Amino acid sequence: MPMPSRRAFLRTSLGAAAGAVVAPSAFALPPHALPAFRPRALAVAADLAGPADGRDATAVAGDEDFWATVQRAFDVDRTLVNLNNGGVSPTPTHVLDAMMRDLRFSNGAPVHEMWQVLEPRIEGVRRELAREFGCDPEELAITRNASEAMETLILGLDLRRGDEAVVTTQNYPRMLTAWDQRARRDGIVVRRVTFAAPLQDPATLVAAIRAAMTTRTRVIELPHLVNWTGQITPIRDLARLARERGVELLVDGAHAFAHFPFTRDALECDYYGTSLHKWLLAPIGTGFLYVRREKIAGMWPLMAAPAEMTANVRKFEEIGTHPAANHNAIAPALAFHRALGAERKAARLRYLRDRWVARLRAEDAGRVRLLAEPAQSGGLACVHVDGLDVPKLQAQLWATDRIITTPIVHAEFSGLRVTPNVYTTLDEVDLFADRMVSCMRRGLA
Repeated sequence: MPMPSRRAFLRTSLGAAAGAVVAPSAFALPPHALPAFRPRALAVAADLAGPADGRDATAVAGDEDFWATVQRAFDVDRTLVNLNNGGVSPTPTHVLDAMMRDLRFSNGAPVHEMWQVLEPRIEGVRRELAREFGCDPEELAITRNASEAMETLILGLDLRRGDEAVVTTQNYPRMLTAWDQRARRDGIVVRRVTFAAPLQDPATLVAAIRAAMTTRTRVIELPHLVNWTGQITPIRDLARLARERGVELLVDGAHAFAHFPFTRDALECDYYGTSLHKWLLAPIGTGFLYVRREKIAGMWPLMAAPAEMTANVRKFEEIGTHPAANHNAIAPALAFHRALGAERKAARLRYLRDRWVARLRAEDAGRVRLLAEPAQSGGLACVHVDGLDVPKLQAQLWATDRIITTPIVHAEFSGLRVTPNVYTTLDEVDLFADRMVSCMRRGLA
């Protein structure tokens, strides 16, 4: 996909932040329902545009002048090295400012400012997220995180005693907990599939899912990108398998959306849930749920909605009183993402991953094993180093240099999960690599 021009950057940013350059919508929104335009957000986008115009994403990935501009968009604590952005990431300063401004505005008279002025702007956010994902706005609900989106799906399907769900042992723990509850409460049968880490051939995962299916299988649920290892799973092939068997496929996209570029049509999925406070860099407590239009009526909401909303995707947003400021600030976060460029972001995240991996392998390649093949992963990587106890390694990196990583101790594998983000500097990545090499040479204290 060609890189957008500077003018296209600014037009995109204006469209997402102000709703000014958009296609006609089914909604006739009053002016106050549109996301408010903020000059600071556009200034940040403009700063990103010039240095990357017309250049291939891989060429920009190592351009430190460009990424220094990105880094300046964040006010983060540089006294520590945060390599756990897979859990939750800081948001750009102008996005946080937008949220805080709306929170303060809400506090003046919440029943008016929050409910009457700010809450209607969710429709502009819905429209722009739907455009990014490649679906109709009437198929997308705004949630607080991927867990809310996925539990809506897991608990909202009509399943009978004896019906079967196929999952994997590498699904996110909260999703497995939800399935276990359905098994205890409703008598459904949960079949867990194992697969290798690293996965050499994605087709073997499809084959394992197929082999686990029976005539009682009603649903498959699995992650788009495995939170433990960084493995990207073959969703399109699994969607085709599910459709062929008349089975529902629920996709947990918590770590995938805005991490690397894709659309709904490329996945061919009917259901998708994600968090936006990871790779989209939106405020904490934001996510979305996609349900294909013809599937909405058959999915129960997590919290009750009136019968007249049965076919309305907004029934999944009936969660009671909540701040409008958080979900409205998705708009400037999405503008920042578009100005940065999905391809450029993915290339940079892989560039940072490859930099520290190369350093470790140069020291002793025989001891270093990634739990997902680089061609099948992104910026989230999990590394196993022979001879190094993972929890002790994580604790030592924190104690000596305030480096934040994630110890992964799974029943089937272990490793250190490393997730930089676009604000991460080369100095921070190199410090992590240097300390890892030191541990490889000298052992752990």
